Amino acid sequence: MLITLMTFAGALLVLLMSAKYFTESAEQIGAWLGLPVFVIGVFIVGIGTSLPELIAGIMSVQQGNSEILPGNIMGANISNIFLITGLVVILNRKTILLQSSYMYIDLHYLVGSFLYFIIIAYDGMIQWQEAIIGLLIYFAYAIYLIKGSNEENIQKSDTDTKQTLSAKPIIILLVASVGIYFGADYTIQSLSELALALSVPPSIIALTLLSLGTTLPELAVNIAAVRQGKTEMAIGNVLGSSVFNTLMIPPIASFFGKIEVPHTLLQFSLPMMGAAGLLFYLLTQDKKVSTWEGWLFLCLYFLFLIKVMGW
Repeated sequence: MLITLMTFAGALLVLLMSAKYFTESAEQIGAWLGLPVFVIGVFIVGIGTSLPELIAGIMSVQQGNSEILPGNIMGANISNIFLITGLVVILNRKTILLQSSYMYIDLHYLVGSFLYFIIIAYDGMIQWQEAIIGLLIYFAYAIYLIKGSNEENIQKSDTDTKQTLSAKPIIILLVASVGIYFGADYTIQSLSELALALSVPPSIIALTLLSLGTTLPELAVNIAAVRQGKTEMAIGNVLGSSVFNTLMIPPIASFFGKIEVPHTLLQFSLPMMGAAGLLFYLLTQDKKVSTWEGWLFLCLYFLFLIKVMGW
């Protein structure tokens, strides 16, 4: 048990650190290619912080433990909305104002992506024929964001002096990719062994322990954003990560096999995820998140853990 737990913790650490270095090196390469800052931020950083969920999901399907994937997606989205948003607002110590013109579009896509996931998961099985719709929805979301990107950011990116690219970020990118692969592989293997030893379904472990671990990149990015006074960016990262998790991971992973959604997840966790998205949507209609709402989110997250773990 102890060895399995240490293997899980070590593999998860390798996965998270590899994702961090992958994102940083990809940002440098993107800047060298002359990509707009907005595009780098939304896609490279957004996708980079969701790599642990994506790779872990693909590995779980390949290894015949597909129930880990929906548990990780639901748990990660609930953690994003309740835990990370709550901590961001509390650490900020004052109300966060949401003034971005994209906020309502992000909120609509958040609710829409959760509805999409509920529809494809409701019968207990996710197949590629239905999951592929998520790719189309995400591409529409991406095209809108790119077309509506701030011209000032694009002009700034275009006028910046193009720097030379050394071999270091390319090497780091390749090494980090290997680290992500093996980190995810051993994370899923040890998680399955841990679930067997504890007589707990792997989907429940993924819903709690794995999802909490794979949301650490978002948590680290958002805490750094709060310290820099970029609180609105932190909320945007929560939205972007949740939309990516929900729309992109199921269709990509479904190409590697059918995805089973256990009945235990359908009973409580799936409605909980939908309720979390709807509550977030309703509470942000005034374009602000108060510290009291942050405490509400945090309390709801701990209540969710208590119910899932049966304490």
